Amino acid sequence: MASIGQQITGALRGSCQKPGFRKQCQTMLRLGAGAGASQRRSMSDVVTGDFSTLVKEVEKIQAAPGINFESLKLAQHARAIPVSPSYFSRQAQFNDAYILLQKLSRDYANLPRIPTSEVQRVTWTNLDDIRLILGEPVKASDYAKCIRLVKDLHAIHPKLKPKAVDQALEPFRKSIQGFDNVAKTGTLDKFGRAVGTGKRKSSVARAWVVEGTGEFLVNGKTLANAFGRVHDRENAMWALQATNRVDKYNVWAVVEGGGTTGQAEALTLAVAKGLMVHEPALKPALRRAGCVTRDPRKVERKKAGKVKARKSPTWVKR
Repeated sequence: MASIGQQITGALRGSCQKPGFRKQCQTMLRLGAGAGASQRRSMSDVVTGDFSTLVKEVEKIQAAPGINFESLKLAQHARAIPVSPSYFSRQAQFNDAYILLQKLSRDYANLPRIPTSEVQRVTWTNLDDIRLILGEPVKASDYAKCIRLVKDLHAIHPKLKPKAVDQALEPFRKSIQGFDNVAKTGTLDKFGRAVGTGKRKSSVARAWVVEGTGEFLVNGKTLANAFGRVHDRENAMWALQATNRVDKYNVWAVVEGGGTTGQAEALTLAVAKGLMVHEPALKPALRRAGCVTRDPRKVERKKAGKVKARKSPTWVKR
């Protein structure tokens, strides 16, 4: 097998046999007076047919070694890829949370759910708070879809619920859970009295309830002297009348502020609270009678340009 030098010599001699090739080299020698000595020598060798010098120079050329791509630290992708999948499309924070909930709902669709009546009650963040916390104009329809996923994931059996689900649901929980609040239980003092406080409009009432014969004093006065209207007297004693305990407890009350109607209805709530300390089982009956819930209604304030809160001045044409 011919060596690399013999192959190169044969190729050059074949090129020299072409018509006009030597003549072109002679012309280049005449015109290339300013060329370097090595370039003129190479062209003269081609004209004379002596290729030994060229072959020696070509044989000195060696192929580059192979490239080891594993040892090279290739550059990362030039374009920065956002972490959020909704960076260029929508509000990043809410939509990322929604996408995560969708993924979890698909991944854990086969986990058993417990009935709605047995699910732990949780107060979820409402739409206005979500908008305020995230600073994004979240649509009501998107929020409704998200909350449906939240409630579905929350219904997973507690023993089988993954930690990833709890972490995804945590941002939607309110910081203060109303369902975790426990009502304070009143106690009796050393004299066997239970105290209750009630409010209505601008009136505040405090009532001390103790077992007795049915005596009722308001600011040191009897019920007839404290309230002139029969309706106000009935309101003050309504908690005792609704539970048939009029002759079993004595009540001493102190009321301040407001008028007689407000004071009488404030006494209803105060007496009911004191009565529940003595007999907690009466709470359902008192609730049905409307004695447990505080009435939040108040007189609406007068507005500028109005005669009263809403009444406008009489319109006169001329």
